Amino acid sequence: MPGDEWQRFANLRLLYGYMFTHPGANLLFMGGEFGQSSEWDFQNSLDWHLTQYDFHSGIQETIKDLNRLYKNNPALYEKQFSPEGFQWLEYNDSENTVISYIRKGHDPVNDLIIVCNFTPVPRENYRVGVEKTKQLRLVFNSDDLKYSGSGMGKKTLKPAAKAWNGYPKSVNMTLPPLSVVVYK
Repeated sequence: MPGDEWQRFANLRLLYGYMFTHPGANLLFMGGEFGQSSEWDFQNSLDWHLTQYDFHSGIQETIKDLNRLYKNNPALYEKQFSPEGFQWLEYNDSENTVISYIRKGHDPVNDLIIVCNFTPVPRENYRVGVEKTKQLRLVFNSDDLKYSGSGMGKKTLKPAAKAWNGYPKSVNMTLPPLSVVVYK
């Protein structure tokens, strides 16, 4: 991956966050759960010693929390192979290189709003259209300090009566660089 060490690991956390929140099955190859740097070799064991370094242990914590997020949020698995389980919020923001979507389960209370920033640039005051009227709570941020990220982002978002991208309400958020944030 391009960039310095921080950017490479942020990209990996973003990739895993996108993979776990996008419809379909998830697959991790051996060593991916802690960001092994060398190619897997069946004749040798995995490089578990790498978890002593912050970036690698950060990937390991990211995978743990993504597994927990997946297990505890029915919107990620109830309709994962059905078109009704996915809805784009914004897929055409090439200027900012940001996409956002909703994952839906059987109960709308469990819906998740996912926003991915695919650039190393933080996005301040980034607006996303929503249907929700209640306050949104952050349930996952791949840029959290415990993952060796920068810790940017808002814990809660209050929808405003400002229509955006065809949605009656919108939220104003801070998007961390190279990250995925999930709100419920």
